[in-house]
Amino acid sequence: MAASESIVHLSKEFFRDRERILLQHGDLSVSTFLFETGVAGLRFRNELGQLVLLPFQGQQIWSMEFCGRNLTMKSMFPEPRATRAYLETYGGFLIHCGVTAMGVPGEKDTHPLHGELPNAPYLKAAVAAGQDSRGSYVALRGEYQHTVAFSYNYLACPEVRLYSMSTRVPISMAIQNLKQTPMELMYLAHANFRPVDNGRLVYSARLTPEHVRVRTSIPSHIRPPAGYENFLAELEDHPERHHVLKPGLTFDPEVVFFIDYLADPSGLAHTLQVHPDGSADFLSHRPDQLRFGIRWICRTADQDALGLCLPATAEVEGYHAEKAKGHLRVLPPGAATRFDFEAGYLAAPEAKEMAARIEKILGS
Repeated sequence: MAASESIVHLSKEFFRDRERILLQHGDLSVSTFLFETGVAGLRFRNELGQLVLLPFQGQQIWSMEFCGRNLTMKSMFPEPRATRAYLETYGGFLIHCGVTAMGVPGEKDTHPLHGELPNAPYLKAAVAAGQDSRGSYVALRGEYQHTVAFSYNYLACPEVRLYSMSTRVPISMAIQNLKQTPMELMYLAHANFRPVDNGRLVYSARLTPEHVRVRTSIPSHIRPPAGYENFLAELEDHPERHHVLKPGLTFDPEVVFFIDYLADPSGLAHTLQVHPDGSADFLSHRPDQLRFGIRWICRTADQDALGLCLPATAEVEGYHAEKAKGHLRVLPPGAATRFDFEAGYLAAPEAKEMAARIEKILGS
């Protein structure tokens, strides 16, 4: 939190059919509105673009646009729907996943796809306006308490910031165990960019089958076409063949990779989708917080999505499989943890600089 902030605690009564300005902070603005589906929306604007956020439904970033580019996946949902079912309102740019479980449920699992966080009902949400060393900003924060008698009691506190004259969006999630006993924890940040034909993937990992591994198991909700398993086998031996998103590559219905990321001296790992014009979409995360990097690609007539990097505490095979691998985190009684990452758009000179930083990481 900055030394000096103005904070507006949100109420659902603030949200009406007609969009209204809630707050102006220099060249930054925040407005409230209702989607036709009845879901409350917040629009953050700066000089270069905008975010649309869902303050009471998962605190998702529903969409992100910068410099005339929509960075958000193409989906079957033009608007979010008021449901907790993951696949019945799937189209947001950033979806928090976890905490009691995440990933695709296996045979022994009873948890929903990606856990309870994606569309969690937030009772507390607030907009903040302030200034720090990076400049003026507006932020969305919230609190979601998940309590199940004899089982779980934790507090989830996300934050999204938009800075003036910036296309880089810092995002965080803090989790506190409110129980007097240890708590298992899983978390994944499901960031869904829009892929571009001939986009080039550049990222700070050793580009070998040992460090860029293809998921060969097929989830129960997936109905693969003929030839899909052959495509997976090809990528298993040659993962570099997905580094250029050629229109003919059959990411249908999806392909998932598990990636071992390397960090720069500041502790950050980086992933780029470099567009043909030299600009890029990016996500940077901290492997010391989120050890696993998941990549998810889906290119079909109905969904076109690139999970450049979904930073996570585990892989996505479901609770029991990840527990057996030793991937579950444990929070002691009353303890808290925090996950930080950043996503957005880079102009061509910034993209070139970040690509050079990635090259330096790999060279070292």
